[in-house]
Amino acid sequence: MLPSMLNFIKNISPIEWGIIIFILVLLFGGKFIANLGKRSGETVREIKKVKDEFHNAVNSEDESDKDK
Repeated sequence: MLPSMLNFIKNISPIEWGIIIFILVLLFGGKFIANLGKRSGETVREIKKVKDEFHNAVNSEDESDKDK
C-alpha cells in the first residue's frame, strides 16, 4: 500500500526537487537542514552497524551448529 501511495515521488523532476529544497531552507534555515542531514547519516550508519552485528551473530550460530 505504501509504495503505491508514494508513486508520485518518481514523477518529480530535478527542478521541482530544487524548488522543494529551496523552500525548506527558507522555512527552516540552512543549519537545521545540515543538522538533519548529519543526524540522518548517523542513523543510517547505526542501522548498518546493527545489521552487521546481527548478521555476524547469525553466522557464528550457524558455524557453532556445524561443529556439533
